Amino acid sequence: MVVQQQRSGGGTRAVCALAVVGVMVAAAGCGGDGGDGDRAAADARSGPGGVAAVRRAAAVLAGPGAVAGSAEVVTSMETASGGTRVTIRGRGTYDFRTQSGRLKVVLPQDAAGEDEHRPITELLAPGALYMMNRGAGVPADKWVRIDTTALADGNLVTGGVTDPMAAAELLGGVSAVTYVGETDLAGVTVRHYRGTTDIARAARRASAASRGALTAAANGFRTDSVPFDAYLDEQGRLRKVRHRFSFVNEGRTREVVSTTLLYGFGVRVSVPLPDARDIYTGEIEQGRAPGGTADGS
Repeated sequence: MVVQQQRSGGGTRAVCALAVVGVMVAAAGCGGDGGDGDRAAADARSGPGGVAAVRRAAAVLAGPGAVAGSAEVVTSMETASGGTRVTIRGRGTYDFRTQSGRLKVVLPQDAAGEDEHRPITELLAPGALYMMNRGAGVPADKWVRIDTTALADGNLVTGGVTDPMAAAELLGGVSAVTYVGETDLAGVTVRHYRGTTDIARAARRASAASRGALTAAANGFRTDSVPFDAYLDEQGRLRKVRHRFSFVNEGRTREVVSTTLLYGFGVRVSVPLPDARDIYTGEIEQGRAPGGTADGS
């Protein structure tokens, strides 16, 4: 099963069927947080300050005088169905000020109907997703362009990668958080917050460049509520965020867990977009699609 979206116009058709979907076996480790004293201390630190810190995540990454600006990115998108876990992984760089990035996305073995599949190059830009090595009949030297504001999920899961800025701006819809505690993340001390955000609320508070895609997601998901775990460093920078998306596909509730890891802040990012002549405008085959079934459904 895949999330399949279509965009038609001028006699051409582009189908984005990259993200594998399935029934997620969710195991949220909420127990074992310590005794009543520890819980009371955590509660005391999860009030308005915690909510404000989580809501500011996108602004800290991209706003005026941002202490981040850009970062190296590692992503994973995981589903589970019938006891089998499938994970799509990505790696690259992202500029939060221009909301653009370049990532290599690796599909799991056989997810594209082949023993091996060349990594898919994805360019992220406001309102658009570009993919190369898309497969499904697209020439190897051509890009596919997808309008993310026309996708039912706003490209939160379709591309196999959650746009890092969208992942941060989603946290703007939070109204309450629980402070879990401090932990070490790759040698950096971070504060771990857990809560649920609202996609529609986040869309209203998002930057103009992100608002269209998040509004589409608010209209397309089964519920606006998205559980998350966010990890902020001492400067308030988002170091890691995990979202659990839920939607209905063929009458069944599906869940996808998307994780974004940020490090190497300040890295130089260059994302030249393809020329119009390099963008494929033909029909994409309905055979074996990346991450999909033989019929692309």
